[in-house]
Amino acid sequence: MGLFTGKKGLVLGVANDWSIGWAISNFILEQGGEIGFTHLPDKPDDDKQKNRRRVEKCIQGIDGAKFLVPLDVQDDEQIRNVMKTAEEHFGKIDFLLHSIAYADRTDLQNETIETSRDGFKMAMDISVYSLMAVCREARAVLNDNASVLTMSYYGGEKIVPRYNVMGICKAALEATMRYMAFELGPRGIRVNALSAGPLKTLAGSAAGVNDMMELYQHMSPLGRNVSHDEVGRAGAFLLSDLSNGITAEVLHIDGGYNAMGAPGRLMEQMIPKALAGRA
Repeated sequence: MGLFTGKKGLVLGVANDWSIGWAISNFILEQGGEIGFTHLPDKPDDDKQKNRRRVEKCIQGIDGAKFLVPLDVQDDEQIRNVMKTAEEHFGKIDFLLHSIAYADRTDLQNETIETSRDGFKMAMDISVYSLMAVCREARAVLNDNASVLTMSYYGGEKIVPRYNVMGICKAALEATMRYMAFELGPRGIRVNALSAGPLKTLAGSAAGVNDMMELYQHMSPLGRNVSHDEVGRAGAFLLSDLSNGITAEVLHIDGGYNAMGAPGRLMEQMIPKALAGRA
């Protein structure tokens, strides 16, 4: 028996096989879980169905992947339809992964102070409010003692240049997560966030996170970056019964980078260079 044998759930927001959502899903599927997936809707005139095909490529031939449907989290009716689909396939679900975030690329590339009003509203709606909307509509299909997980990043706690408006969104997302944990807590439903270090993902490249990888490698106590597999296992842990006593938490999986108050070993490289410059 696997860790997720007999467990059923929803994963919202996998974009492709580099997505953190897929790393978590893949581990759950290997451990016997059954999952219904959503994908970003394709445009009506897009015959290639790129968004759907990217996710289909991930789940093709996997028995535990039970369905794949489009989801625009700005549309409450679509959220309700996803929950109805989950109920038709599973009855009740044991876990829900919210792996959704978006900001206009122009707003990400500009200084945070230059973020447009409409861009700010859209980023907050998709990246933050969607967790609240999903939790609300999922209440009827979540089993008691189920687990909900969302994806955050350190840029919601501290300033990370180029993360910009998305850092503000992640701060709001973590606050939303805590309030959802309180309100769903009486049923034993846990709500947490996973804050992963930089990984090569579609979303990460747009937000400049990939540029942080070398810095994390030099500064983190482990002296390296984390892998997709490591993040996948950590996320699955928070969605499993092994974490039954944990809720309203942000779990960092970044090699310890978040604990550093100084450049650490990077300082050892910087000081000799600085001294050499004075000679």
